[in-house]
Amino acid sequence: MGVVSDWFRQRSRAWYLPVAKALASLGLTPNAVSIAGAAAFAGAGLLAALGHYAAAGWVMAVLGPLDRVDGLMARECGMDSRFGAFLDSTLDRFAEFFLFLGVLVGQFRFHGAGTEEAAVIMSALTGSLLVSYARARAESLGFDCKVGLLSRFERLFLIAVGLIFGFIYQVMVFLAVFTHVTAIHRIIHVYSQHRRQEAREAGSARDA
Repeated sequence: MGVVSDWFRQRSRAWYLPVAKALASLGLTPNAVSIAGAAAFAGAGLLAALGHYAAAGWVMAVLGPLDRVDGLMARECGMDSRFGAFLDSTLDRFAEFFLFLGVLVGQFRFHGAGTEEAAVIMSALTGSLLVSYARARAESLGFDCKVGLLSRFERLFLIAVGLIFGFIYQVMVFLAVFTHVTAIHRIIHVYSQHRRQEAREAGSARDA
Protein backbone atom coordinates (compact mmCIF):
# COMPACT_ATOMS: atom_id res chain seq x y z
CA MET A 1 0.00 0.00 0.00
CA GLY A 2 0.99 3.63 -0.08
CA VAL A 3 3.23 5.14 2.56
CA VAL A 4 0.51 7.35 4.03
CA SER A 5 -2.04 4.53 4.22
CA ASP A 6 0.48 2.23 5.92
CA TRP A 7 1.26 4.90 8.51
CA PHE A 8 -2.43 5.62 9.08
CA ARG A 9 -3.40 1.97 9.49
CA GLN A 10 -0.65 1.37 12.02
CA ARG A 11 -1.61 4.34 14.17
CA SER A 12 -5.37 4.54 13.71
CA ARG A 13 -6.22 1.16 15.18
CA ALA A 14 -5.94 2.44 18.74
CA TRP A 15 -8.12 5.44 17.85
CA TYR A 16 -10.91 3.66 16.04
CA LEU A 17 -11.11 0.29 17.77
CA PRO A 18 -13.05 1.76 20.77
CA VAL A 19 -15.43 3.41 18.28
CA ALA A 20 -15.90 0.10 16.47
CA LYS A 21 -16.63 -1.74 19.73
CA ALA A 22 -19.04 0.98 20.87
CA LEU A 23 -21.00 0.81 17.60
CA ALA A 24 -21.10 -2.97 17.82
CA SER A 25 -22.41 -2.74 21.39
CA LEU A 26 -25.26 -0.58 20.09
CA GLY A 27 -26.29 -3.39 17.77
CA LEU A 28 -24.91 -1.90 14.58
CA THR A 29 -23.30 -4.21 12.04
CA PRO A 30 -20.26 -3.58 9.83
CA ASN A 31 -22.61 -3.58 6.83
CA ALA A 32 -24.66 -0.76 8.35
CA VAL A 33 -21.50 1.25 8.98
CA SER A 34 -20.34 0.60 5.41
CA ILE A 35 -23.66 1.92 4.09
CA ALA A 36 -23.42 4.97 6.36
CA GLY A 37 -19.91 5.65 5.10
CA ALA A 38 -21.02 5.45 1.48
CA ALA A 39 -23.91 7.80 2.28
CA ALA A 40 -21.44 10.26 3.81
CA PHE A 41 -19.38 10.28 0.63
CA ALA A 42 -22.53 10.68 -1.44
CA GLY A 43 -23.37 13.69 0.74
CA ALA A 44 -19.89 15.09 0.16
CA GLY A 45 -20.39 14.63 -3.57
CA LEU A 46 -23.71 16.48 -3.40
CA LEU A 47 -22.10 19.37 -1.50
CA ALA A 48 -19.35 19.56 -4.12
CA ALA A 49 -21.96 19.60 -6.90
CA LEU A 50 -23.64 22.54 -5.13
CA GLY A 51 -20.32 24.40 -4.99
CA HIS A 52 -19.70 23.89 -1.26
CA TYR A 53 -16.26 22.42 -1.74
CA ALA A 54 -14.86 23.12 1.73
CA ALA A 55 -17.93 21.63 3.40
CA ALA A 56 -17.61 18.55 1.19
CA GLY A 57 -13.98 18.17 2.22
CA TRP A 58 -14.82 18.45 5.91
CA VAL A 59 -17.58 15.84 5.59
CA MET A 60 -14.96 13.52 4.11
CA ALA A 61 -12.49 14.33 6.86
CA VAL A 62 -14.98 13.83 9.70
CA LEU A 63 -17.02 10.88 8.40
CA GLY A 64 -14.46 9.24 6.13
CA PRO A 65 -13.00 7.19 9.01
CA LEU A 66 -16.21 5.13 8.98
CA ASP A 67 -14.46 3.34 6.13
CA ARG A 68 -11.85 2.19 8.66
CA VAL A 69 -14.31 1.46 11.45
CA ASP A 70 -16.41 -1.08 9.52
CA GLY A 71 -13.37 -3.25 8.86
CA LEU A 72 -12.30 -3.11 12.48
CA MET A 73 -15.81 -4.06 13.59
CA ALA A 74 -15.79 -7.03 11.26
CA ARG A 75 -12.38 -8.32 12.31
CA GLU A 76 -12.23 -7.46 15.99
CA CYS A 77 -15.84 -8.14 16.96
CA GLY A 78 -16.23 -11.44 15.13
CA MET A 79 -18.68 -10.00 12.63
CA ASP A 80 -16.81 -10.58 9.38
CA SER A 81 -18.45 -12.27 6.42
CA ARG A 82 -17.72 -12.76 2.75
CA PHE A 83 -20.79 -10.77 1.80
CA GLY A 84 -19.70 -7.95 4.11
CA ALA A 85 -16.33 -7.80 2.40
CA PHE A 86 -18.02 -7.77 -0.99
CA LEU A 87 -20.49 -5.06 0.06
CA ASP A 88 -17.77 -2.87 1.55
CA SER A 89 -15.63 -3.07 -1.57
CA THR A 90 -18.58 -2.37 -3.87
CA LEU A 91 -19.79 0.60 -1.80
CA ASP A 92 -16.26 2.02 -1.88
CA ARG A 93 -16.51 2.21 -5.67
CA PHE A 94 -19.91 3.94 -5.43
CA ALA A 95 -18.42 6.41 -2.93
CA GLU A 96 -15.64 7.37 -5.32
CA PHE A 97 -18.12 7.72 -8.17
CA PHE A 98 -20.28 10.10 -6.12
CA LEU A 99 -17.25 12.20 -5.20
CA PHE A 100 -15.89 12.54 -8.71
CA LEU A 101 -19.34 13.18 -10.14
CA GLY A 102 -19.90 15.92 -7.55
CA VAL A 103 -16.61 17.57 -8.39
CA LEU A 104 -17.36 17.33 -12.11
CA VAL A 105 -20.78 18.96 -11.71
CA GLY A 106 -19.36 21.62 -9.39
CA GLN A 107 -16.61 22.46 -11.85
CA PHE A 108 -19.13 22.86 -14.66
CA ARG A 109 -21.61 24.90 -12.64
CA PHE A 110 -19.30 27.23 -10.76
CA HIS A 111 -15.85 27.17 -12.37
CA GLY A 112 -16.51 27.27 -16.09
CA ALA A 113 -15.20 23.78 -16.75
CA GLY A 114 -15.17 22.53 -20.32
CA THR A 115 -14.20 19.44 -22.24
CA GLU A 116 -10.59 19.44 -21.04
CA GLU A 117 -11.55 19.62 -17.37
CA ALA A 118 -14.18 16.91 -17.84
CA ALA A 119 -11.61 14.65 -19.50
CA VAL A 120 -9.19 15.18 -16.60
CA ILE A 121 -11.80 14.31 -13.98
CA MET A 122 -13.01 11.27 -15.92
CA SER A 123 -9.41 10.10 -16.28
CA ALA A 124 -8.92 10.51 -12.54
CA LEU A 125 -12.09 8.51 -11.82
CA THR A 126 -11.18 5.76 -14.26
CA GLY A 127 -7.65 5.50 -12.88
CA SER A 128 -8.97 5.32 -9.33
CA LEU A 129 -11.33 2.48 -10.21
CA LEU A 130 -8.56 0.67 -12.09
CA VAL A 131 -6.24 0.84 -9.08
CA SER A 132 -8.85 -0.80 -6.87
CA TYR A 133 -9.89 -3.30 -9.53
CA ALA A 134 -6.30 -4.39 -10.16
CA ARG A 135 -5.83 -5.26 -6.50
CA ALA A 136 -9.18 -7.02 -6.16
CA ARG A 137 -8.66 -9.09 -9.31
CA ALA A 138 -5.06 -9.93 -8.44
CA GLU A 139 -5.96 -11.07 -4.94
CA SER A 140 -8.83 -13.18 -6.28
CA LEU A 141 -6.19 -15.02 -8.33
CA GLY A 142 -3.89 -15.51 -5.36
CA PHE A 143 -1.41 -12.69 -6.01
CA ASP A 144 -0.29 -10.00 -3.59
CA CYS A 145 -1.07 -6.51 -4.90
CA LYS A 146 -0.65 -4.09 -1.99
CA VAL A 147 1.73 -1.79 -3.85
CA GLY A 148 1.60 1.60 -5.50
CA LEU A 149 1.60 5.29 -4.73
CA LEU A 150 -2.14 6.00 -4.72
CA SER A 151 -4.14 3.48 -2.73
CA ARG A 152 -7.68 4.45 -1.81
CA PHE A 153 -6.65 6.22 1.40
CA GLU A 154 -4.20 8.49 -0.41
CA ARG A 155 -6.74 9.30 -3.10
CA LEU A 156 -9.45 10.28 -0.62
CA PHE A 157 -6.97 12.21 1.51
CA LEU A 158 -5.86 14.27 -1.49
CA ILE A 159 -9.44 14.94 -2.59
CA ALA A 160 -10.47 16.07 0.91
CA VAL A 161 -7.46 18.41 1.18
CA GLY A 162 -8.05 19.76 -2.32
CA LEU A 163 -11.70 20.48 -1.54
CA ILE A 164 -10.98 22.15 1.79
CA PHE A 165 -8.15 24.36 0.56
CA GLY A 166 -9.48 25.17 -2.88
CA PHE A 167 -7.17 23.34 -5.28
CA ILE A 168 -9.35 20.37 -6.19
CA TYR A 169 -8.73 20.68 -9.92
CA GLN A 170 -4.97 20.44 -9.39
CA VAL A 171 -5.63 17.31 -7.33
CA MET A 172 -7.69 15.89 -10.19
CA VAL A 173 -4.83 16.51 -12.63
CA PHE A 174 -2.46 14.69 -10.27
CA LEU A 175 -4.87 11.78 -9.89
CA ALA A 176 -5.52 11.65 -13.63
CA VAL A 177 -1.84 10.84 -14.16
CA PHE A 178 -0.69 8.94 -11.11
CA THR A 179 -3.67 6.65 -10.59
CA HIS A 180 -2.84 5.16 -13.99
CA VAL A 181 0.82 4.97 -13.00
CA THR A 182 -0.26 3.08 -9.88
CA ALA A 183 -2.44 0.70 -11.90
CA ILE A 184 0.45 -0.04 -14.26
CA HIS A 185 2.75 -0.55 -11.26
CA ARG A 186 0.30 -3.15 -9.93
CA ILE A 187 0.16 -4.91 -13.29
CA ILE A 188 3.97 -5.13 -13.37
CA HIS A 189 4.05 -6.31 -9.75
CA VAL A 190 1.57 -9.11 -10.46
CA TYR A 191 3.39 -10.06 -13.66
CA SER A 192 6.64 -10.38 -11.70
CA GLN A 193 4.93 -12.72 -9.24
CA HIS A 194 3.49 -14.71 -12.13
CA ARG A 195 6.94 -15.10 -13.72
CA ARG A 196 8.49 -16.23 -10.43
CA GLN A 197 5.66 -18.72 -9.95
CA GLU A 198 6.19 -20.09 -13.44
CA ALA A 199 9.93 -20.40 -12.80
CA ARG A 200 9.32 -22.32 -9.57
CA GLU A 201 6.86 -24.64 -11.29
CA ALA A 202 9.31 -25.25 -14.14
CA GLY A 203 12.06 -26.02 -11.63
CA SER A 204 9.80 -28.43 -9.76
CA ALA A 205 8.92 -30.17 -13.01
CA ARG A 206 12.62 -30.63 -13.86
CA ASP A 207 13.34 -32.02 -10.40
CA ALA A 208 10.44 -34.49 -10.55
